[in-house]
Amino acid sequence: MDGPIPDEPAIRAGLPNFTGGILQVPPMTSALKVGGKRLYHLHRRGIEVEREARPVEIHAFELLSTDPANHTATFEISCSSGTYVRSLISDLALALGSGAYLTALRRTRVGDLPVSDAAPPENLDEYNLNNRIIHGDAALRRLARVEVAEEQRRAVCSGQKLPPFGVGGSYRVFAGGELLGVYRDDGVRARAEVVLCDP
Repeated sequence: MDGPIPDEPAIRAGLPNFTGGILQVPPMTSALKVGGKRLYHLHRRGIEVEREARPVEIHAFELLSTDPANHTATFEISCSSGTYVRSLISDLALALGSGAYLTALRRTRVGDLPVSDAAPPENLDEYNLNNRIIHGDAALRRLARVEVAEEQRRAVCSGQKLPPFGVGGSYRVFAGGELLGVYRDDGVRARAEVVLCDP
């Protein structure tokens, strides 16, 4: 889309409309399934299908800098899982009567894990590698915890659906103190998001 390139005040004025709870239409290049087919497979074949808008949360959307000579802007975004950042930038530009695409994307934090705590690969060797591994439970500590009976362990480790636990969002599932996986209530069932054990 051709259109005027918005200046810094216009960009800043548009950011509140994309902050907080918003609805996002997944892009055709996403891995989301529609009718049992991944969208990116359909996209590669030149097929476009209707996609339902999904709720996401944009906690913060800040303009860090602009470079009018190169028609670029740099943003810092804090958002919920499942947010399509490329689409967010494109949607902002469209709302401002222009067009844009993402040229670089750097994830600086996932949950409680900031990139500042990460070690560059060149600093890792056989002597210190084990000291840098983060246990799964520590990485997921922000999620609620539920305990299942030992007899349900096999069902969880097979990724089977369970009765709902009444927990909002994703939660860790344990049996006998062992982290088995991550589940999420989905209506009348709880479904596996990540399985971390063998059946």
